[in-house]
Order: sequence, then structure tokens, then C-alpha cells
Amino acid sequence: PETSLTEDPGWSLITVPHLTELCLQHIVHNFEKNPILNYLLPEHQRKVVDRLPTSLPLSVTANIVSHEDYWKRRCLERWQVCEISNYGDSWKRMFFERHLENILKFFVPNTTDPNQVLELIPLCKDYVRKLEINQFLPPVRVDQKEERNDLADKEDDAELSEVYTHHYDLKDLVTALPHLEELHLTYGVKGCGMNFEWSLFNFTERDCFNLAAAVKMCHNLKVFKLTQSQVNDDQTKLLACNLLDHPCLLELDLSHNLIKDHGAQALGKLLSHSRLEILNLCNNQIHHQGAQALAHGLAESSTLTSLNLRLNCVEDKGGEAIGRALLTNTSLKSLHLGSNKLSEPTAAVFSQVLAQNTSLTSINFSCNHLGLNGGKHLLQGLANNQIVTELDLRHTEVEQETDFLIHQIVWANWEAVRLGSLQHPTAEPL
Repeated sequence: PETSLTEDPGWSLITVPHLTELCLQHIVHNFEKNPILNYLLPEHQRKVVDRLPTSLPLSVTANIVSHEDYWKRRCLERWQVCEISNYGDSWKRMFFERHLENILKFFVPNTTDPNQVLELIPLCKDYVRKLEINQFLPPVRVDQKEERNDLADKEDDAELSEVYTHHYDLKDLVTALPHLEELHLTYGVKGCGMNFEWSLFNFTERDCFNLAAAVKMCHNLKVFKLTQSQVNDDQTKLLACNLLDHPCLLELDLSHNLIKDHGAQALGKLLSHSRLEILNLCNNQIHHQGAQALAHGLAESSTLTSLNLRLNCVEDKGGEAIGRALLTNTSLKSLHLGSNKLSEPTAAVFSQVLAQNTSLTSINFSCNHLGLNGGKHLLQGLANNQIVTELDLRHTEVEQETDFLIHQIVWANWEAVRLGSLQHPTAEPL
């Protein structure tokens, strides 16, 4: 018999969700409690990941969600500028490196819970390859001046300041990151404004001891940069001592610090006992004795390709020593001696270097007092040189005609290298 049930004329089977769709919605809704993902088909995984909220705890998503689209969403929601090429073209790596950097930049010793960092290690250790931390906050300083006797001497003040300026100890963290290859650090406070105190920029002895131990244990580290941190000679010695037998370190940047001759001597020893390829000591306080020690290390090094001594004060005794080292060294390709109070005697030695050395392609003498004769020495050395493709002589008081002739030779060398690389694409690029 016919039923008398009234049917909805607008009803259609199309409006009924598929069971699969309902299941996926349920998985998304309950993902935090029951993160089922790897058991699904790839197409269903994508549908789930596309709907996952970015507010989910990292403890849930870090080691389960590998889809780049999800981490791209999290990155773009959090940061305005996201240059993925700086992170090996991986959104997930970008998220974890920047997230960890952010925690470390605002970590306040004795106030911030250390577990905030330690709990993150199992979640991020497989993805972090580089850390750039451009500030370290000191502990909150309790003002005890009112409680202390007004007759307290300055030594007590100095001791108190030292106690209150130790920073976060990186050792437990960086030694637990097996893929960490680059570490860029600056001990100081950005944007302190009217609260400026020199103590905010104090890289203490204990900081140095902790950091040296951490870097020594970081066996896969290739690049180590410690800049603008008032690193002194004793601290440089300690760091260099801990890096002597490092198995992987290729680049060391200690630019914009307070390194003098004794620190440079320790680094000279490091040059002759390591596999370093790049050493940057720009803007320190190295004089001729330090430069002579570096030259000695350079003469014994078979790996160093770049040495930057810009903005020091090595003078001719230092410049000549480095030049003589380059008569035997066959690895260095780039040398920066800008702003070092060099004059004609250094140029005379480098005339020999330009005539004999077969590896050096880039030399920077800018802002020195080479003078008319200095320029002529360099031009003479370049007569048969086909290697140098960059020779910076700005503000060196070289005669204009000499400068022009030098530029012609260097330009011809550069053109020859460029044409050679076009004809042989497998050759090393410029």
C-alpha cells in the first residue's frame, strides 16, 4: 500500500555528508586528544591537516604533522616576514628555529622557568639547524642600594654587578640539538632605551666558561658567531682553547669585540690546529704583535680561505708579516686589511705576493695610507697576475693613473674568469 508520508521536495541525497567526511571532521575535532594522522590515506591526511587549527599545542603537532602547508600557516600567522630560503626551504624548520630563538631572546634568568626551553627540546631537536640570538637578557636586578651601607666601596658594587649579569646557559640546549650547524650570538639588550646600563651588555667570565663548554660539545657545529659582545683577550683564549680540536668548525666570527694581541695570539694557534676556512676579526683592537701571530698561523694553515682584519691597527709590522705568510700559504682567497694604518712597506711586500701567490683573488686595502709609491709597488706586482679579480684601493692615496692601470688589470682578470665559467659551467662559481 502507498504511504501517506509527506516528502520534502527539497531533500536530496547530495546534502548528506559521506561517512568518510564525517569521520575526518571527528578526527580534526578530537585531534588534540587523539592525533590520528599517520594511519590515514595520503589524501585524507591532507584534508585533516588543512583543517587543523594553528592553536594546537606543539606537543601534539611537532612530531606527528610533517605537512609543510600546516607549518606555513603557523609561520605566516605569527611573523610578517618569512624568508623560507634562509631555512633550507622548510616551513617546519623555520617555525621551530624562530620559536626557539624567541624564547631564548626573552629568557630572564632566575625568573623564566628553564623547563620552558628544556620541554621544547624533544619537539624541535630534529628540525633546528641554525640559531640566531641577537640579545640575551640579564636577571632582574633587585635594587639593594637602600639596604646597603652608603660606605660600601666600588669593588663590592662590581661584584654585585657581576652576580646579577649572568645570562642563560646554552649548554643543555645546544648539546641536545644533534643537527645544529650554525650558532650566531650577541650578548646585549636591544631596545633598552632610557634603561641603558653598561651591565646589560656584560659578557661575564661565567658566561664565557659556559659558552665555551657548550660549543666544544656541539660536535656538528660549522659556523660560530659571537659578535658585539665585548669579548676580551682572556675570553678569546678560553674560546680558542675549547675550539682547538673541534671536528667540524669551518667559520668563526668574533667581529666587533675587544680582542687585542693576546687574544689574536690564541687565534693564531687555532688557525694552525684547526680546519677553519673563514675567520672574521673585523673591528677589534689587534696591533702588530697579534697580526704577526695570526700570520704565523696563516703560514701553517692549509684550509683558511678568508681572513677579515678590517678596522684594527696592525700597522706595517703586522701587514708585512701577513704578506710574508702569503708567500707560502696556498689556501687564502680573500683578505681584508682595510683601515689598519698600513703604508708603503706593506704594499712593497704585497708586490711580491701579487707576483707569486696563486690562490689570492680578493684583497681590500681601503682606508690606508699606501701613497703614490705604494700604488706603484702593487701595479708592479700585478704585471703578470691573472688571479686577482678584486683589489679595493679606495681612500689609499694611490695616484689616479696608477689606480686606473691596476683597475684595468683586475677587470681583465675578472672578465677572463667570468668567460671561463661560462665555457665550463661545472667550474667553481664566482
